[in-house]
Amino acid sequence: MSIHLVGGGSAAEQYASVYGPFLAEAAARAVASGREEPRIAIVTVGSGPGDLHGTELAAALAAAGPVEPRHTALARGDLATLLAVADVDGILIGGGVTPDYLAALLPIAGEIRRQVSAGVPYLGFSAGAMIAAERALVGGWLIGGVEVSPEDSSDGLDEVTVLPGIGLLDVTVEVHAAQRGNLSRLIAATEAGLSEGGLAIDENSALVIGEGALAVVGSGSVWRVSQAEGGVLVSTFGA
Repeated sequence: MSIHLVGGGSAAEQYASVYGPFLAEAAARAVASGREEPRIAIVTVGSGPGDLHGTELAAALAAAGPVEPRHTALARGDLATLLAVADVDGILIGGGVTPDYLAALLPIAGEIRRQVSAGVPYLGFSAGAMIAAERALVGGWLIGGVEVSPEDSSDGLDEVTVLPGIGLLDVTVEVHAAQRGNLSRLIAATEAGLSEGGLAIDENSALVIGEGALAVVGSGSVWRVSQAEGGVLVSTFGA
């Protein structure tokens, strides 16, 4: 199984490198199922029918190769059903308001875990990457009333909030790391003990977690944050 975590971003010149490894895995499963093109479940939350974000994600996949997108657009407050991820070669969860995505996807979290364990690749874009963790950082910009990151990335929450996520990986994930200043939120959450540490992913970049070593594709970096004696340790690795 492989989990692909994209830190957001819409640089079309990076689509092939960011989405290519995910699509290649899905294509291999499609061939084994007798399909010529990989069937990808794309789930977005926030705008309902006609959601342009789903169209943009399908276009990003298409830049990496032939694909059969199957888009489920959920309005805020809707809950995903098993039909959204049934009989597919890959699962892509989009971006938007992270708490809304978590609420919508929790009813089928067990099925997503089952499919990923069976070898179906998962790609989380922005919010979709954050909720993939066992302990998901879902928003906020204050800790104890003190500002730790920009308010415009708070997703409607004041205090930095960590909740049980889908449970595909055991490390907390942050996104838009360098571009929106969100790296400081993960650092502060780690120092405050809200998280034991985690990985913060830049835009137009993806962290690929598979059976071998971690891999980074795209134009940016992944920032590793961990607890250390007397504070927090931060390091980077890139493509």
